[in-house]
Amino acid sequence: MGFIIKLLLTGVAVVLSSYILPGVHVSGFGSALILALVLAILNAIIRPILVLLTIPITFITLGLFLLIINALIILLAEAIVPGFQVDGFLWALIFSIILSIITAIIDLITGR
Repeated sequence: MGFIIKLLLTGVAVVLSSYILPGVHVSGFGSALILALVLAILNAIIRPILVLLTIPITFITLGLFLLIINALIILLAEAIVPGFQVDGFLWALIFSIILSIITAIIDLITGR
């Protein structure tokens, strides 16, 4: 049950982020929910592999390279999810940061 609530709240965060950022377009709440599910799957499977492969550069950049990995995950999700469009790498980077902030605030409010 907690996963479904987290998925719904992430969908709301995606919609809020798309209203804030002019370079991110979501066609509706259904696309936002699909995006939230795809991001959860990509973050569970692909992200750990990328983090493991890029440990040296992540160490050299003091962890800032993880922002690049997050943006790449967003761009990969854009290719998978219909109804979701990002206008470039910079918008994907900004979107990942804003989405992380909004979901962190939601997690603080809900106590997760």
